[in-house]
Amino acid sequence: MQESVIYQDILEEGEQAKAQRIALNLLREGMAIDAIARVTELSVEPSQPLQSTQAQADSK
Repeated sequence: MQESVIYQDILEEGEQAKAQRIALNLLREGMAIDAIARVTELSVEPSQPLQSTQAQADSK
């Protein structure tokens, strides 16, 4: 039972990381934050720091 809980946590973390990578790619393509939140099922709040990260990367 303990292994399955740990395994599920790892899977969820991986899914979250993948959603954030997808969100960052969508930001690069110019998609709006609210649309990204809907598509990736991330809330708007975690998507906003990604937008800041993207803006910093674009300025380099």
